[in-house]
Amino acid sequence: MKTVVILVPETAVLQGIADPRYLFTAVNQFLSNADKLPLFDVKLAGLTKEVKLNAGTFSIHTDVLLHEVKKADLVIVPPLSGDLKAAIDRNKEFIPWIVDQYNKGAQVASLCLGAFLLASTGLLNGKKCSTHWLFANDFRNMFPEVDLVDEKVITEEKNVYSSGGANSYWNLLLHLIEKYVNREMAILASKFFVIDMGRNDQSPFIIFKGQKDHDDELVKKAQDYIEQNFQNKMTVDELSDKFGIVRRTFERRFKKSTHNTVVEYMQRVKIEAAKKSFESNRKTIYEVMYDVGYTDIKAFRDVFKKITGMPPVDYRNKYNKDAVVA
Repeated sequence: MKTVVILVPETAVLQGIADPRYLFTAVNQFLSNADKLPLFDVKLAGLTKEVKLNAGTFSIHTDVLLHEVKKADLVIVPPLSGDLKAAIDRNKEFIPWIVDQYNKGAQVASLCLGAFLLASTGLLNGKKCSTHWLFANDFRNMFPEVDLVDEKVITEEKNVYSSGGANSYWNLLLHLIEKYVNREMAILASKFFVIDMGRNDQSPFIIFKGQKDHDDELVKKAQDYIEQNFQNKMTVDELSDKFGIVRRTFERRFKKSTHNTVVEYMQRVKIEAAKKSFESNRKTIYEVMYDVGYTDIKAFRDVFKKITGMPPVDYRNKYNKDAVVA
């Protein structure tokens, strides 16, 4: 029997507690239906017997108090909500407990914004981690020692797991079922809960809004200039000359502030404009390509797929119901 402990922090997202509990208990039922013994002992653990969520709208009655759990096999850290720094501070008593359980051999998995609490333990330092793409800049600023791969739906490294944004945590939960039981059970669970298996990329869902949560005013001016003139051809040399700074220094400061190279930033701005165009009008791939400043169809397709995880035509057909395949 595997002990699965689902943490119930204050400010947690209700679904991030209820859904994993439902999944693991459902798998127990599937096993029983197949004349097999249940595998998971699922417990909700908190600092108090009752935890109010969503400003008191919901209450969760925990199965055990945190200090009563001596040994867990799997620890689930649910998504947090609200001010994340404040949420971490309110739930800081979970941090040493998570570290202690990991050191005793437990596997630890964060769902969506639960990555912020997990990262606060230091267990993610030097490891890959994902979280909701909308909070990627905040995460990088708070936890620079963690290798954030926000385009991923699932990360797994040295018994530490994380998931991407929102409902993508179902993919991580299915991944854990496959590891603890087998693939056949994971497939059955995916069909029961109507979840697409195997998706490990949230790139198509990412909306690029720039990365301006920094204090380098020169870099902000360069970002604004790129965003206002992305249709025009520009080089890094031209930008560094325009803002009166040596290219090497410009590139170093830009990368430090935005976590992208100058070229990557220009590409992301162009591709975000292309995505919006595909979503809202009936233009052809070539028309959109020219609109955002590309003249080479192969280069456009390659960059688009690298950033979004799918070719331009697939993206257009997915998000524009009126799209006509050229």
